[in-house]
Amino acid sequence: MMNIRQRTRSLFRTYGVTCPFRLSEEMGISVLRHPLPSGMKGFCQHAFRRRFIVLSDRLEEAEAAFVCAHELGHMLLHKGFSHSFITLRTRFVLSRYEREANEFAVKLLTCGERPEEGEQLDSFLRRCGIPPGMDKHFW
Repeated sequence: MMNIRQRTRSLFRTYGVTCPFRLSEEMGISVLRHPLPSGMKGFCQHAFRRRFIVLSDRLEEAEAAFVCAHELGHMLLHKGFSHSFITLRTRFVLSRYEREANEFAVKLLTCGERPEEGEQLDSFLRRCGIPPGMDKHFW
C-alpha cells in the first residue's frame, strides 16, 4: 500500500498537475461551489455512480483549493467511509481521517515544489496555498 507522499507523487506523474481542481477534472470528479452552512467548507460525495466535491461558495480561491485537495484526499484515501454516518451513528474518532486528508492536501499542493534558497518554511507553504498550522503535515 502506498503512503500519502507516494500517492501524491504518483498522481503528479500520472496527470502532470497538482492543482486539485484540474486533477479532479482529469479524474472525472465534479467540483461544485454551493452555499453551505456556516462552518462547513466542503464535503465529498458518491452518488449515482458519480463523484462530487462540493465547496462552500464563500471560500477565497486559495482556501477553496486547499479544501478541494483535502476532500480529494478523503475520496482517494478513505473509500467506502461515510463521514456523516460515522459521526452520527458511531463513536468512532475521525481525527485520523482528517489528519490524513490534511496531509494529502499539503503533499499534493507542494508536490514538485521546493523552497527557494533562504525561503522560510512558512513562506514556502503560504506560496503553495497551504493555510497556517498545516506545516506539521509537510514532513
